[in-house]
Amino acid sequence: MDAAHLVLADVDLSGCLFTGTVHLDQLRLEGICSFSDVPPHAHWRRWRRVRFTQRQTLAEEHYWRASQPAAVPGWNVAVFGSGHVGPSHLAPVYRALRKALEDGKNEPGAADFYYGEMEMRRHDRRGTTRAERGLLRGYWMVSGYGLRASRALGWLAAAMLVTIVLLMGFGIPQDSPKQEATGTVPPGGGKVTFEIDKADPQNPAGDRFTGKRFENALNITLNSVVFRSSGQDLTTAGNYIEMVSRAIESVLLGFAVLAVRNRVKR
Repeated sequence: MDAAHLVLADVDLSGCLFTGTVHLDQLRLEGICSFSDVPPHAHWRRWRRVRFTQRQTLAEEHYWRASQPAAVPGWNVAVFGSGHVGPSHLAPVYRALRKALEDGKNEPGAADFYYGEMEMRRHDRRGTTRAERGLLRGYWMVSGYGLRASRALGWLAAAMLVTIVLLMGFGIPQDSPKQEATGTVPPGGGKVTFEIDKADPQNPAGDRFTGKRFENALNITLNSVVFRSSGQDLTTAGNYIEMVSRAIESVLLGFAVLAVRNRVKR
């Protein structure tokens, strides 16, 4: 079928097969055009709980996922004569539908099709290299391809908690280093020269998990999230912990902001 200049309005597309359609990026969807949804309930698979975030999917993805050996219940099984396509066929279909919605100024609606495109690329073992699949898996786990703000915020909260514990245990020195002035007074008086030095921070000893140390660690961590230096004296391990947290936590915050923007942009 040639979808050029085709307009669909208020049509149920949950059972429509799009694979093989040409000029799919020129399709216009208006009104309420519904697609299939992912399984609504969580399921246990081996040792982990699987729950899919709600999004619009193509019927072909349902059929492909239902045909997998470890498929969770809820995916629609292929009807007779519908054929069988895999991720390598579905990725360009999702990409074309995403472009069609973006050209229609419906970028939030196109987000689900971008998610589907990335999912198909992540599962494609023919057109996607192993390194690329690894990057996509990490992008999916951290922020849901930049579309799941709750996932990015969850990882951000976990990273902040780990940073606070590490700073309390190893990063904040026992006492704040004080400046010391040393010099020699001539026997007959005269000009005195002093050298002002600061002692190196000492590794903590004794009770490390106190309220005051928690407050200092929280202040350092919050500054790291916005990529700022706290200016506090830290041990050698604490300086490395702060540098790593500034790099990781600011990126996670950026993913959360990006996810919100992708859902509300017009």
